Amino acid sequence: MTLRSLQPSGKARFVPAFLAALLLTLTVAAQSAHATGYRYWSFWDRDGARWVYATQGPATARPSDGDLQGFRFAVSEDSQDADQPRGEADFATVCADTPAREGRKRVALVLDFGTPGDAPSGERPPPVRTVCASVEPDATTAEALAAVAKPLRYDTNALLCAISGYPRQGCGEQVSGGNGPAAEAKDGNGTTAGRAEDGGPSLGLVAGVGVVVLLGAAGLWQARRRA
Repeated sequence: MTLRSLQPSGKARFVPAFLAALLLTLTVAAQSAHATGYRYWSFWDRDGARWVYATQGPATARPSDGDLQGFRFAVSEDSQDADQPRGEADFATVCADTPAREGRKRVALVLDFGTPGDAPSGERPPPVRTVCASVEPDATTAEALAAVAKPLRYDTNALLCAISGYPRQGCGEQVSGGNGPAAEAKDGNGTTAGRAEDGGPSLGLVAGVGVVVLLGAAGLWQARRRA
């Protein structure tokens, strides 16, 4: 037997490299699928024709008469990927039936309760609605919200947890990303919260297929080595 016969063929040498590349691809996919987000109410200001993520919280923001502000309940990683309130509402339309009054200001609010996919387990979001708050001239957004959308719920750090009683529990809980349910993300009350499946392939399915491919390729490589 020659030294050349002990060396793997070109195809056999290719298999380990293929396995390494496939394993790296599966690892990256798994990390992406487990990106973490948070389920919470985000707060927005309307600037012309677009929504802008608010730079102050509703407890300190003091809108002017004629302002349009919005709240959106969703799962997002941060303000850069947060979902905006939906719809084409404007101040004139929202406050059309609320006449201006001396010593009061009107603030239009868009309340977007989000989608079923972002809802806590066992809850279903109400439809998007708009309300017009007539409040004292120095009122904050939180006070305007309290005037038209009770009950509100806050946590011990004054984080807005619920508008009009939605959701019933939880507050800014961590939620795993991807296409499957959340991985034991705990909400503010210690209960498990999950995100609904969106119909895509689960990470388990992708990983299972990957393992089958890896085992098959490994078997082929071993057979060629013995040959």
